[in-house]
Amino acid sequence: MNLLDAHGEALREFDRTVHRVGGEQWDAPTPCTEWSVRDLVNHLVSEQLWVPHLLAGETIEEVGDRYDGDVLGDDPVGVWEKASAAARESWTAPGATDRQVHLSYGEADAADYGWQMTLDFAVHAWDLATGIGAEQPMADDVAEALLTTMGPQVQAWQGIGLFAPPVPVPESASAPDRLLALVGRDPGGRARS
Repeated sequence: MNLLDAHGEALREFDRTVHRVGGEQWDAPTPCTEWSVRDLVNHLVSEQLWVPHLLAGETIEEVGDRYDGDVLGDDPVGVWEKASAAARESWTAPGATDRQVHLSYGEADAADYGWQMTLDFAVHAWDLATGIGAEQPMADDVAEALLTTMGPQVQAWQGIGLFAPPVPVPESASAPDRLLALVGRDPGGRARS
């Protein structure tokens, strides 16, 4: 599975889950122990708002703090739809994944940034589904692609505060469960990070 296919599917998984959030569920806790459902969606929306700028070559400094704080306002689902559509359009523009982008840790390949965003969609779709009591949304092929492309990076990032320690799972575990365990989520649904 290539980057744009994996990204598109992971985005759709998150999108479907956002559309399942009930009005009374926005304050519900998620496996990201410091984030409510609203906080988690706000995080993903903020990331999507950055994408067009970064893929256009802007730096972190040029974008500034315009997407800090609550970006959801009174219409979280509508803001998500607009931000994710604009981000996806930027990702699918000719040559977008061949560029360099300026990230918080320096310059990086846009393709690496895209895989990071895909990982965020997939894992946070599970977090969101867990928070609202919905079915786990991660597709096997997306999880397999992320284990292949991002697994080594996630292992290298362990211990720097991005993820909780890995959770042991049986070798026979599904690809989504193995990915979730790698990033410190208990596939059984208990909060860890």
